Amino acid sequence: RGTALQPLFKTSYSCFKVGDPRPGQSYKGGYFCAFLPDNKEGQKTAVLLKKAFEHGLTFQIKSCNGEERVTWGLIPHKTSLAGGKARNGYPDAQYLREVRAVL
Repeated sequence: RGTALQPLFKTSYSCFKVGDPRPGQSYKGGYFCAFLPDNKEGQKTAVLLKKAFEHGLTFQIKSCNGEERVTWGLIPHKTSLAGGKARNGYPDAQYLREVRAVL
């Protein structure tokens, strides 16, 4: 097995687009990191995730403790190398199939 993983980094620091809960207001962002298998299917999925990011589908604005902030959207991401599906990590044999179905 010995699957190598390649990190997929995403960052967001503010949001000013129409359709946001408060257009024109900046939001607290952060650094986001997700992982994909470094294989043919993982690379195909990376291309789809990049397109989703470019279309503004990767993140959403949520209120947290009275503060509006950027969070992950509805597309599932693997944010840990361990912990399995329950902790958004690997191993998860169905992940690539599931994320491609969403995309």
